[in-house]
Amino acid sequence: MIRRLSIYFREMYPLIPRFALGLIIFGEIHFIILLNAGIRTFHLGFQELIGSFTVFSFLLWLRIADDFKDYELDCRLFAHRPLPSGRVHKKDLALFVTLLIIVTVLLNLFYMNNFGFFLFLYIYGTLMSLWFFSKKKIQKSLPLALVTHNPVQMIMNIYIISFTCIKYQLPLFTFIHFLAAWTLYFPALIWEIARKIRAPQDETEYVTYSSLFGYQKPTRFILLLTWVDIITNFILVWNLNKLTVLALLLNVLWMSVKFLQFLKDPTQFAIVDKVERYTYIQESLMLITIPVYLLFGKI
Repeated sequence: MIRRLSIYFREMYPLIPRFALGLIIFGEIHFIILLNAGIRTFHLGFQELIGSFTVFSFLLWLRIADDFKDYELDCRLFAHRPLPSGRVHKKDLALFVTLLIIVTVLLNLFYMNNFGFFLFLYIYGTLMSLWFFSKKKIQKSLPLALVTHNPVQMIMNIYIISFTCIKYQLPLFTFIHFLAAWTLYFPALIWEIARKIRAPQDETEYVTYSSLFGYQKPTRFILLLTWVDIITNFILVWNLNKLTVLALLLNVLWMSVKFLQFLKDPTQFAIVDKVERYTYIQESLMLITIPVYLLFGKI
């Protein structure tokens, strides 16, 4: 079983990079909130590590849940993947994810200060794994699946925000916290749409936004979302580092050019590849802002 699980993790969810992602997501939101609140003395400890692990654990659970939900479709279209190929068994993943959830629940129950928000996150995740009890209706509609499933990223952000606010006795509802809830939601939404936009000749049985609406409409939509997203980032770092704002602006201008090139000729590259590169740069800039501000102050 361990050997089979190692195959799954290697191909579907590399553990070390994904745990690093959990640290980045948790740390970015946590410290952006604190710095905007004027807090410079941090009380870091086991709780922050648990919070990062919870992000990692939750996203891993969603990955496995998706493989169970889409098993029949994957057997037809992605038979090379570990689960539909038979290289990993359903019982392997079921046992692992059960233990993972138990550990995550216990850690949050005994060590974290925001267990109610944690429960809300996991209840929503559970409803997602059950198609909100409307599998036939949601599975047939890509836009409906997006509307019902994608908000989980924002709920995860709120989980992080709630921990930070409770620990440092900050008000939960502020304009900055509202923007922080959106700051990693938009990139996830943009990526989710971008990965299902293809050139006309690349379409298959797999349902994409481009097969439903043509490639131009969804591309223009995520171009607009990208600018809405970057405005939230501008506001979050404006009082911390103006050079970051400039770098973010240059990055979004580059991405806008790529969107326009794709609209003109969708055969020259996959738009999701450019979106991923843009997002890595964007989030890296947001993250770098934190130590730069702590070391040098406003720039």
